[in-house]
Amino acid sequence: EEAIFLRKKITLLRAFSLLIGSMVGSGIFISPKGVLKNSGSVGFSLVVWFACGLLSMFGALCYAELGTRITKSGGHYIYILETLGPLPSFLFLWAEFFAIRPANSAVVSLAFGRYMLEPFFAPCAAPVPAVKLVSLLGYYMVLTLNSWSVTWSARLQTALSIIKLLALALIIVPGMMLLAQGHTENFQDAFDRQSLVLDKLPLAFYAGMFAYSGWFQTSFVREELVRPERNIPLAVIVSVITVIVGYMLTNISYYTVLGTQDVLASPAVAVSFVQRAFKSLISVVPVLVALSCFGTMNGGIFTFSRTLFVASREGQWPPLFSMIHIRRHTPLPAVMLMFPLVTAMVCIGDIYHLMNFFSFSRWLFIGLATLGLIVHRHRHPELHSPFKVPLFVPVSFTIICLFTVAMSFYSDPVNISIGCTMVLSGFPVYYLIIHRQMSSRCHYLTHKLQLLLEVVQQEIKTY
Repeated sequence: EEAIFLRKKITLLRAFSLLIGSMVGSGIFISPKGVLKNSGSVGFSLVVWFACGLLSMFGALCYAELGTRITKSGGHYIYILETLGPLPSFLFLWAEFFAIRPANSAVVSLAFGRYMLEPFFAPCAAPVPAVKLVSLLGYYMVLTLNSWSVTWSARLQTALSIIKLLALALIIVPGMMLLAQGHTENFQDAFDRQSLVLDKLPLAFYAGMFAYSGWFQTSFVREELVRPERNIPLAVIVSVITVIVGYMLTNISYYTVLGTQDVLASPAVAVSFVQRAFKSLISVVPVLVALSCFGTMNGGIFTFSRTLFVASREGQWPPLFSMIHIRRHTPLPAVMLMFPLVTAMVCIGDIYHLMNFFSFSRWLFIGLATLGLIVHRHRHPELHSPFKVPLFVPVSFTIICLFTVAMSFYSDPVNISIGCTMVLSGFPVYYLIIHRQMSSRCHYLTHKLQLLLEVVQQEIKTY
């Protein structure tokens, strides 16, 4: 009785909540250890945190312009497709589905499980099987919600974004109070050059950029945004500045209360911080951090399902995944597709190895997307864009991304080589499958699944 398509339900507040909810997640609560370990000292780690924030702002501004130039949803995928062509866009899709997204989701899920169980087992560490079980339960809850309702997923994201900011405030305030009282002993010899190892710096940047990752999330839901030409740049600028300030103050608070060795030895930095500074809140802050991770899982599922939806619509993914539930108006098949791989990575993975594993592929393709902005400007100088950044922003961001990716081969050759192999394995798949018509058996299977899931193709285009 009505057209089936994805409704425009993402307002400015929801866009801001999506960005805050995606950026402020597990990263700020687990990445300080990785940044400090690979930068070597407190001072250099703070420099890395600020540099990662500045670099994220550059990338976010580039994506804001791409979002006003290219009016389709899909994020990195659609930007690479429209600017560099179908082969690199399919390689991104291949790596994103089989490596980047499941590994990223597994990292956030494991952080959720670890912090959720921490109060029940303190001062001991929570058993690994219990952490993984709770991690999967949390992921499946978010998966179910995104399959059920776009509106409720967006409302949950808004509520959890407030909780995330509250969790940061509970860490920042006591740290700043102690700093004001003169507790600066942990900042003595902050820039100790003897502990700096240059070939490990790319891994420090990967850990820091993981904490900031999420500034690109509005580009995945562009077709569902209200007034995207205005709301994308506004939401991006305000949210990234908010997170940079929050992250710098949070790290200063960590180092004020905890020493370098305490941060490196802690499996959950935020919990160790509370044990030292706020014993009365020992059972509260870990739960707030877990809810923060829950919001990041929600944002990740919400946005990546749109990438699969758009890729299917563009003919580079099976057609079933461009279908929408006839009553719920959610991309149900695309939402459900990820759970087997995420389940496998949660069961077998370790947080820091997973982080290095997916960071190579992610930053390679983000660098290619911003390179695509430069190409698009050159090819279409006549195209009017309501938001435009100076040329040095995409140029410098692209160079830094690609240089960091190249340097990471020296820092962690095993995991980076695995990520590179995953990307290259998409070449034969593209040439053997994408250019061929699907068999009648594949059409038959798609039809049966369509009836089972009660989904149909989108009837009108909203871009």
